[in-house]
Amino acid sequence: MDALALQLGAEASRRSGRMAALGCSRRDLLGFFLGAAATAACVVLLQPAAPPCSYGYGLVAPEDYQELEAMANGTAHAAPSPCSLVTPAAGQHQELATLGNGTAHPEPCTTKPSGMQAAASPDDDNLPELLRMAAMDDKTVILTLTNEAFSAPGSLLDLFLHSFRAGVRTAPLLRHLVIVAADAKAYERCRRVHRLCYHLRANGTAADYSAELPFMKRNYLDMMWRRNRFQARVLALGYSFVFTDVDIVWLRNPLLRVPVGADLAMSCDKFYGDNPYDLDKKANGGFVYARASARTAAFYEAWYEAGRARPGKNEQDVFDELKRELAARHGVAAQFVDTAYLGGFCDRRKGRDFNKLCTYHGNCLVGMKTKLRKLTRVFAEWNKFRTKAKLTD
Repeated sequence: MDALALQLGAEASRRSGRMAALGCSRRDLLGFFLGAAATAACVVLLQPAAPPCSYGYGLVAPEDYQELEAMANGTAHAAPSPCSLVTPAAGQHQELATLGNGTAHPEPCTTKPSGMQAAASPDDDNLPELLRMAAMDDKTVILTLTNEAFSAPGSLLDLFLHSFRAGVRTAPLLRHLVIVAADAKAYERCRRVHRLCYHLRANGTAADYSAELPFMKRNYLDMMWRRNRFQARVLALGYSFVFTDVDIVWLRNPLLRVPVGADLAMSCDKFYGDNPYDLDKKANGGFVYARASARTAAFYEAWYEAGRARPGKNEQDVFDELKRELAARHGVAAQFVDTAYLGGFCDRRKGRDFNKLCTYHGNCLVGMKTKLRKLTRVFAEWNKFRTKAKLTD
C-alpha cells in the first residue's frame, strides 16, 4: 500500500511539473474544460429544430382539396390535423401579420405538440388564462361560437378552420382564435382540432343548445344573448375581441378594414353609400370588433339590459333600435364595415369581388347543409381566383 501511495504521489508530481512547464495552474485547466463544455452545450442548443408540419403558409395539400369536395357534397370527412397548412416554409419564419391597429405580430405555427392537453378544462373556469394565451400584443383575441351540430366532422367548423389555414396571411391568426363551445360534444370536438377551447356552460338552465337552432326560436334567442354576455365578459377582463360566426370563411385579414378609431365595428346585411359611420344600416352580429374600454363595456351592459326589457327580440334587433342612443350616451364610436370587404349572401347585389373581400358569411341562408354547400363553392371560387392572380403570403 505504501509503495502504491508513493507511486501515485510521484505521478502527481510529474503532472504538476508538466502543468507548471506549460505555465498553467490547476485552476486554469479547470477553467479551460468548463469553457469547452459550455461552448458545446450552446452549439447543441442553437441547432434549428425540424419543422413539425410539412406545408408552408397558404399551400393547400391534395388531401385538403378532397376535404373541400367532401364538404360540398355533404360527405362526412375527418378534419385535417390542427397543424395542416400552418408551418412556415423556409424564409417565412419572420413574416409579419399587420393588424388593423398597425401592430405587427409574428406568424407562428399553431401546431399543438404531441401529448399536449387542450388549454381549457370543463371543470375550471379558466377563461382569463385562455385569453392571455390567445391575445395579440394589443390584447385582442378572435372568438367564435359553435355547438355540436356545427362542429361535427365535415361540418362548418372544419370549413371555417380550413379557410384560416388556406387564406392569405390568415394562418397565423389561428394562434389568437378561441373556439367557444356551447355544449359538451362541441367542446370535445374542439379539443381534437384546435388548441384553445372554452366550454360555455348553460348554468342554471336545462336548455339544449347542441342541435341546429331555428332562427328566432326560444333556444336561438337564448344563445344569442348568452353570446352577448360572453362578449361583455371578455371586455370586462380587459381584452378587445373580434367575434366571427363559424359560418364565415376567412380569405384575408379583416382587421385591416377596421379603422383605428372604431370602438365598435360590425358587419351589416347590406351596405349603402360610402360612410361607415352612417348607422342607417341593418346590423349583422356575425362579425363584431369591440375595443376594450370602460365606455364599450358600459355600451354592452346597456345593450343587454335593453334586451331583457324586450323579450322575443334578438341582439341585432335591439342594437338597431338603440345604436344611436347608446353610442351617444357612452361616447362609443360605432360603425359598420362595407360588405365589399365583409361579404355575405344577404348583399348579393355587390357580387363577389375577390380583389377586396376579406370574409364571406353564409347569412340569409336557411339550414346548415345549404350554408356548407354554398360557402364551400365560394371558397372554391376564391382558390381559383387566388391561383390565377398568383396571390401568395
